[in-house]
Amino acid sequence: MSENCTHNCSTCGENCSSRTQDKNSFLEKLNPESSVKKVIGVVSGKGGVGKSLVTSLLAVKMNSLGFHTAILDADITGPSIPKAFGIEGGVGMVQAGGADVMLPATSSTGIQIMSANLLLDHDTDPVIWRGPVIAGAVKQFWNQTLWENVDYMFVDMPPGTGDVPLTVFQSLPVDGIVIVTSPQELVSMIVGKAVKMAQKMDIPILGLVENMSYLECPDCGKKISVFGESHIDEVAEEYGIPVLGRIPIQPEIAAKVDAGQVEYVEGNWLDEAAAKIQK
Repeated sequence: MSENCTHNCSTCGENCSSRTQDKNSFLEKLNPESSVKKVIGVVSGKGGVGKSLVTSLLAVKMNSLGFHTAILDADITGPSIPKAFGIEGGVGMVQAGGADVMLPATSSTGIQIMSANLLLDHDTDPVIWRGPVIAGAVKQFWNQTLWENVDYMFVDMPPGTGDVPLTVFQSLPVDGIVIVTSPQELVSMIVGKAVKMAQKMDIPILGLVENMSYLECPDCGKKISVFGESHIDEVAEEYGIPVLGRIPIQPEIAAKVDAGQVEYVEGNWLDEAAAKIQK
């Protein structure tokens, strides 16, 4: 038994010999009429590094390659996915599999999206819930939503290693995670937390994506390291995981996200990530 064991296998993140149930027993079942083939988590050890942007861009990229994609916004208290896609309004209800289930919103290019912001009267209303309620909402987004013919679902995680990441890793059949970082010195600590949690939960790590990686001078094309020199290659080598992409600082990206047009951001920064996810 691990010294960190909580004696409650349904909430404990430790892998110990005395675990009373197989980890698959914690998985939440989809509605019988839903279909999700692969689940990819997008995580980070801290906030503000751009997980929602990377989640959105990955879903858009895979959608452009001909796959049906979806986003489960698990950042319940800080949801931003609907804003990035320009989606407003609530969700519909329908009968499926003998139960009332929610219909996800659909973006202009066909990406299915479920987020707490779609359930609020106003998108600025705060979600003031305790951890167990938030974790329950994530499960409901998974098993009480009609997900139709999804090839790749991307789960936008809240920062850190608390209730919601643990719930996602134990309740959803996560096939792998992408870790999002930024160039600051503390990137090693950020990545280390996410890597070690994934290892404890036996979740495959697909690789790293560095956001706000550099600024390209519009006149000469020189790459300027606004936040200092990147350490992502050293960190990737330390943990034995690949670098899948570097997203630059571009006003155009921010402008399109703010305008709800993330689907029309142009760039090849995540081509390698898309290839890795397909494998």
